[in-house]
Formats: sequence, structure tokens, C-alpha cells
Amino acid sequence: MKLGVFTPIFGQLNFDEMIEKVSSLGLEAVEIGTGGSPGDSHLKIDELLASSEKRSEYLAKLEDKGLTISALSAHHNPISPDPAVRKEADELLRKTIELASKMNVPVVNGFSGTGGGNETDTHMNWPVVHWPTEYYDAYNYQWEKLLIPYWKDINNVAESAGVKIGIEMHGGFMVHTPYTMLKLRAACGDAIGANLDPSHMWWQGIDPVAAVKILGEKNAIHHFHAKDTFIDQDNVNLHGLTDMQPYADVKNRSWYFRSVGCGHDVKTWSDIISALRVQGYDYVLSIEHEDSLMSVDEGMNRAITNLRSVIIKDQPVDVFWA
Repeated sequence: MKLGVFTPIFGQLNFDEMIEKVSSLGLEAVEIGTGGSPGDSHLKIDELLASSEKRSEYLAKLEDKGLTISALSAHHNPISPDPAVRKEADELLRKTIELASKMNVPVVNGFSGTGGGNETDTHMNWPVVHWPTEYYDAYNYQWEKLLIPYWKDINNVAESAGVKIGIEMHGGFMVHTPYTMLKLRAACGDAIGANLDPSHMWWQGIDPVAAVKILGEKNAIHHFHAKDTFIDQDNVNLHGLTDMQPYADVKNRSWYFRSVGCGHDVKTWSDIISALRVQGYDYVLSIEHEDSLMSVDEGMNRAITNLRSVIIKDQPVDVFWA
């Protein structure tokens, strides 16, 4: 396994400054946004698609710093009920897959998206309960008319390009649990898999070790985000886990994101890493810093220190003792 970083946290730095910073931290990989939620501070997709020379120069700079690209990330909403957003997200994802193929990047990350509740709905609708039955009608509409048709097509595009899709299971989007992840994969194809982020499992009440096992048994883990979550049980008792308090209001939130080891102990993270190894994941642990209590530097250094204490880098020895 390798340690990497999701680079939007260094959005104030240009590309050259960013890779210098990442290299100084002793990391080995970068996950780079191409637009949408991560922004495009470190990669201009149209420029790179248009020029093989610029692609070669870009990759050479990374190689000179001992870095590889673990994934290109196009987090957006490709099934949005807003036609302009839907078009922008779809175009970005398709371009990102094309660029990943041209640059030998194996994974493109993103969200599954959330549509409206029916054909005339103009706002996103995230149904998560079976009753009243209008929610279940919306759920079925989104899966049958929006989600599966769209991602079946993207699966084919990705397969043709030799690229895997890592969907981040995130509340607010249709794919947010291991079950919904595998449901989409079964309907659309094996190019579709997970960008597994334990932080989003914890706040939904899902054990990340169990999530690793469930997804790993289906070879459905394509990428991994290293981010933690703190659960404030007193606030859970007040608000529940589907908490609408602002992210900045950590004092009153039911949960909030933390650097690795600050929400759950290092033993818990060791169990997650070990489960990844058992399931055959031997790729990048991409640190995502969204800790509202720490600066970027402090949060990154804490995450790096804690992950280095549990990461499994070498291949196991033969079982010589049995």
C-alpha cells in the first residue's frame, strides 16, 4: 500500500508548489480534481486532453518528485434534475475518463448523483425511508429511470477506456451504502466500484471493517479515502445522525470529520487496513483533510503519522509456522 493525498486541500498552491509540498511530506501519490466539487486548481482538463506534449510534461513533473496519480476525481451530480448541472457533470466525467485513459491513471472517482423524485421535479430528492410510499416511488424512479441507465452507459465507456470508476458512498446521493454500491455494480457492470471513505460509513452507523469485507468479497473497492469522523452521542440524541447543523458548528453537530486517528483510535484504523489487505486491496490510501478543528498542516501531519503506524506496505511472508 501507498500513502497519498486528495489535493484540493492545497488549492491555494499552483501545481508545481503542490507537488513540492506533497513530496516534502514523504507521500507517494496524489488524487487530483478535474472540476466539480474538488475544483481544478491542479489540472486543466481541456489543456491536457488537447496536447500529448503537455500530458507528458505534467507526468514528468510528478515522476521527478516520486509521485504517481492514484485517481482523477470528478465529484459532481450527473443525474441532477437541473439540466445545466447534469450536462456539466456528464461532460466532466466523460472527459475525465478519457484523460485518465490517456495518462494511464487507473481510477476516476466521483459521486453517483441524485435526481429529482419524478420527471417534472426540479430539485434533488434523496429518499431514505420506505413510507410514506411517495418516497419509495421516488426511489424506484431514480434507480430505474436515472441511475441505472446513466451508469450502465458510463460503465461501458470506462471499460472501453481501461479505467475503473470509484463511486464515493456519500449521504445525500443515491449510492451511499455498501448495499446501494453493489446494487448499482450488479446492474451496470464491474467497472463500477467504490471509492471507500470510512468517514461516511461511521456517520451512517456502518462499521467500516464490515464495509471493507462486504465490498471486498465482490472485488468492488477501487480506491480508498483516509478520513475519520467523530460521533458526538449527546448531539446524536438531540438531532439524530441525519444532522442539518452547519459543518462549521461542531459544538452542536452530531458528527464531524476528523483527521485519521482523531475520531477513532489507531487500533480501529489498523483493523481497517488489515481488512483491506485480507480483501486484496494493495493500492493507495488517499488522505482527505476536512478536519474543522485542525489546520491543514497539523491535520495532514497527524494523519500521516497515524497511518504510517498501521499501513501494510510489504507483501506477507509464507506461513512458515504452520
